[in-house]
Amino acid sequence: MIVGPRLRRLLLALHLSCSVGWIGSICAYLALAFAVPATDDPAVVRASWIGMEVVGWYAIVPLALGSLATGVLMGAVTKWGLLRHYWVVISLVGTVVLTTVLIMHMPDVTAQTQRARTAGEGELLVMGSDILHAVVGLVLLIGIMMLNIYKPRGLTRYGWRKDRAARGAVRPGSTLSGA
Repeated sequence: MIVGPRLRRLLLALHLSCSVGWIGSICAYLALAFAVPATDDPAVVRASWIGMEVVGWYAIVPLALGSLATGVLMGAVTKWGLLRHYWVVISLVGTVVLTTVLIMHMPDVTAQTQRARTAGEGELLVMGSDILHAVVGLVLLIGIMMLNIYKPRGLTRYGWRKDRAARGAVRPGSTLSGA
């Protein structure tokens, strides 16, 4: 089912809002993550971990899920389809993987935050940060975004068959007369 241009634009606006918001919230998370090793103030370390947990659960996770949901919806109701083009399949798989890793990682952030809440000053100053996880996620997410902007050519086998069937093309090896 292909939707009309008004609904498509509304879905696109929702998808872009979630996706760009996801990237922006990772940047906010990174600002807090970089504050941990950059300070000698235990209160900043504690506040940074509390902030990372809040940003993670209340911004990054919902925006990741929103991006995934609106992306699937866009693929299902536009000419691109979910499985017709390689770039859509790669984008979908990448988004599913990133969202899954994020959701699996957030309990670790919560555990570190609980540790930061109860730790003494000395322990706070030697706590690690969560920079690597966030940087890798951000780089991969930007890669998916670039893939969605440039939309490289290439139909999947399923897309090729659907395209040929829609055009009424003759299958290789068949005869035109049907005999």
